[in-house]
Amino acid sequence: MTAGATTDARPVVCLDLDRTTIYSAAALDLRVPDQHAPPLLCVEVLAGVPQSFMTEEAVHAFRSLQGAAVVVPTTTRTPEQLARVHLPGPAARFAIASNGGHLLVDGEIDPGWSAAVRARLAGCAPPAEVEAHMQARGGPFMLRLRTASELFCYAVVDRAALPAGWVEALAGWCAPRGWTVSLQGRKVYAVPAGLTKSAAAAEVLARSGGTHLLAAGDSLLDADLLDAADLAIRPAHGELATTGFTRPHLAVTTATGAAAGAELLAWLSERAGAFVLTGSGKP
Repeated sequence: MTAGATTDARPVVCLDLDRTTIYSAAALDLRVPDQHAPPLLCVEVLAGVPQSFMTEEAVHAFRSLQGAAVVVPTTTRTPEQLARVHLPGPAARFAIASNGGHLLVDGEIDPGWSAAVRARLAGCAPPAEVEAHMQARGGPFMLRLRTASELFCYAVVDRAALPAGWVEALAGWCAPRGWTVSLQGRKVYAVPAGLTKSAAAAEVLARSGGTHLLAAGDSLLDADLLDAADLAIRPAHGELATTGFTRPHLAVTTATGAAAGAELLAWLSERAGAFVLTGSGKP
C-alpha cells in the first residue's frame, strides 16, 4: 500500500470548494427576503474579513457525509489558500490542493506525491514561460497575473474589456506546449494538461482503501474529476452549467447558489451511505 495509506472501506468523496461546497457573499444567491435568509456559518476569514460561508442546512448535510465517507476537500486553491478554510467537523485526513498538484495528509504536503507530479509535468513548458507569454500578450484588461504553487498560471481579468479571441489565441499557443486554457468567471487559467484533480483523487482512493469515488464540482477544472467518479453531481450554476456539461452518472441540483451546496451535500451523503449499506457498486 502507498505511503500514508490507511484502511477505510468507505466511499471517497472529493468536494470542490468554491461555489460547490462553500460560497462567497457574492455567490450565495439568496433568493428570499432578508428576514427569511438561512443562518450561515463563516468558514473562511481573510485579513479579518469573512470570506466564505455554508448554510446551516449544508453544515448538517456535510456532517452526515463525514459519517458515511472519506471526505476530501479538492480545490485549485494553493495549500496556503486552503489553510484559511475551516470546514465543520474533524479535520480531513486527505485534501487535494493546487488542482491536484499537492496532496495533503493530515494537513501536511506529501513530498512523494509532489515529486511524482513534477516528474509527470517535466515534458510541459515551464510555468515561467507561460506566465511571460501571458504578460506579453496582456493589456489593461488583465488586472493580476500569478503563478500558483510554481505549477500553473492564472490571470484575473476584466471580462467586459477582454479582447475577443484572446483566450482562444492563448489556448492555441499553450496546446503544443502541453498546457490547457479555460476562462472561469473573472479568471483565465493556464494549466499543464497532466495536472488534474482526478489523478490525485485516484491516489487518495488507493491510499485510503476506499470502495468507490464520488465527486462534486462546478467549474471546467472539475470536469476530469467528475468524469473519473463512479457517481458525481454538479450545481445548476457555474461554468459546467453554462456549457451544459452532462454525463450518464452525473446529477445536477435543482437549486443554485448556497442552496445548491446544501442539496448536493445531502445527495452525496445519501449515495455514500447506500454504498456502505449495500457494499456493492450500486447505491
